Amino acid sequence: MAAALDAVGWPVDTPRLSLRPATAADLGPTWRYRRLEEVSRWLIRAPRTAEDYRAQFEAPQLLAKTLVMELRGEVIGDLMVAVEDGWAQAEIVEQARAVQAELGWVLAPDHGGHGYAAEAVRELIRICFEELGLRRVTANCFADNEASWRLMERVGMRREIHTVRESLHRSGRWLDGLGYALLADEWRKDT
Repeated sequence: MAAALDAVGWPVDTPRLSLRPATAADLGPTWRYRRLEEVSRWLIRAPRTAEDYRAQFEAPQLLAKTLVMELRGEVIGDLMVAVEDGWAQAEIVEQARAVQAELGWVLAPDHGGHGYAAEAVRELIRICFEELGLRRVTANCFADNEASWRLMERVGMRREIHTVRESLHRSGRWLDGLGYALLADEWRKDT
């Protein structure tokens, strides 16, 4: 995974943002917004302390797939790109190695409503298809996380999955889940 991202010429700039691989120095800036309840309620992991977050953030396998988005030098969000294998029958499994990526994102709430997340995710999709040569990207969220699934739709992803009460939330409630995807050829047709 890290090798795939190493092929990209970082940082990658959009009209307003700069994207780059996260480093250990990004721990504090990302903890600033990830610790907020309005953000952490939707995250897979919600560490209670900065030390717990440090152990999570600095884990090599997680740091290797994390990017940060900067606005005029300030970290305002982070992105996840996990390159993975596609499903394949046993005889052709090698042809499905590292052909797709699961994407994720977190934006500091004080920077919401300006289109930064959509700008960053659009660029991340471009990187996946043009620079990494992937054939498919996916993203998932709780159905109650309307901001996330609306973003997926805004950037051109298609809803493929709606599961019913299959995701146990830390609130103790079973929530619906949504899965979105976009193929490289669909993206090229629309760009």
